[in-house]
Amino acid sequence: MSATWYECKVKYRKLDEASGMQKVATEPYLVDAMSYTEAESRITEEMAAYLSDSDEIKITNIKVANYSEIHPFENSDRWFKSKVSLIAFDEESGKERKSNMYLLIQANDVKEAYDNTVSVMKDTMGEYTIPAINESPIVDVFPYFSGEEDDLERVQKFNEIKASVPEEVAIIDEQLETTDSLISEEEE
Repeated sequence: MSATWYECKVKYRKLDEASGMQKVATEPYLVDAMSYTEAESRITEEMAAYLSDSDEIKITNIKVANYSEIHPFENSDRWFKSKVSLIAFDEESGKERKSNMYLLIQANDVKEAYDNTVSVMKDTMGEYTIPAINESPIVDVFPYFSGEEDDLERVQKFNEIKASVPEEVAIIDEQLETTDSLISEEEE
């Protein structure tokens, strides 16, 4: 079953690190849920861990997020929205068709987000371009784990992905050049 991600905007009081005062902040979070009701319940539960018992939260908005995939990377603290255009050639009309998908990639800066996007897309068989990468306002992502045995594999896979370090783009370029040379040898 594929995940449905909900973007939840949460308003709460938090400590301002600069001034040491409490201020009201509205921040977006991403939760994996099956319905709006579950998304509301999950974000309330997840945020309770960050707040004291006397603090209250107000959920100001919940909407379905437009992300095809979420990719966490270790030692990264910001989220970036990568727009990936998949290119398909329509043989009837003779034109290229592009279909866009959006990935949420964890990175420290735009260059690293680009490198991480290329790393994620390296096994893609078709052609693609990355026309845009923007920093996302998403503060944190909360995937769903039920705690059942079959979900332990899912937890381990998520943690492995989160702990992974993307390959260098040079290595990927080298692999692409090797593949291109093999293809050209086969055609001759």
